[in-house]
Amino acid sequence: MSRIGFIGTGHIAAPMVRFLAGKGHRLTVSDRNAAVAHALAQGHGVTVAPNQAVLDSSDVIFLCLRPQIAEAVLETLVFRENQQIVTVMAGVSLSRLRTLCAPASKIVATIPLGYLEQGGCPLPACPDAQLLGALFAPGNPVFAVADERALNMHFAVCAMLPGVLDLMATGAQWLAEDTGDAAQSDFYAAQLIGGYLGAMTKEAGALARERDALATKGTISLQMTQSLRAAGTHAALRDTMAAIGNRLGGET
Repeated sequence: MSRIGFIGTGHIAAPMVRFLAGKGHRLTVSDRNAAVAHALAQGHGVTVAPNQAVLDSSDVIFLCLRPQIAEAVLETLVFRENQQIVTVMAGVSLSRLRTLCAPASKIVATIPLGYLEQGGCPLPACPDAQLLGALFAPGNPVFAVADERALNMHFAVCAMLPGVLDLMATGAQWLAEDTGDAAQSDFYAAQLIGGYLGAMTKEAGALARERDALATKGTISLQMTQSLRAAGTHAALRDTMAAIGNRLGGET
């Protein structure tokens, strides 16, 4: 079992803490988010401490700070050379973190989502997957990506998730306006998409094949896909993901 610390204890950190606590690891979380930290201490037996005490008691450190405050927080902390660092912060480069976390230099970046706690969350890892695999696989699939630019492209695709949820919320709201039942409409939209995706195979090209199997000639499914394309939805998605990728890479 590992001694693991979390700097930043919020929406992204909490599911990872609960998952790792269930594996028997010794966990210390920062007191920056007192309410979340207290709940984790009460429910999962983790220790709550100031940031430097988290570092002093841990061999593996998760950095879960908002990117806007990361530098100001990390500049005040003293790391050890043998510590391993996991960052989940978009837009803070590995090279910058190696400076901020020196003399610690073993740093890996990934993109966790809340459902990691239940398993099945894909975790791209840069530059390698060894540490994350030991902590989160096989319940969550871990895979290495080629470089930091590739990781940023995965961050951009991850940002597509709230966009998809936004479309689903619009569909559910439209249904509720007719049925008068908002809860059932939300459930139907979520279960419809979640159930279909859960039953799909995940090999290359599966998304397009499933789309084409539904959107055949003369169907309302084809009407939907054609209308979204005609409205420029796909072009806007690609442009936005490219802009996000460039932003994370420091391009303007």
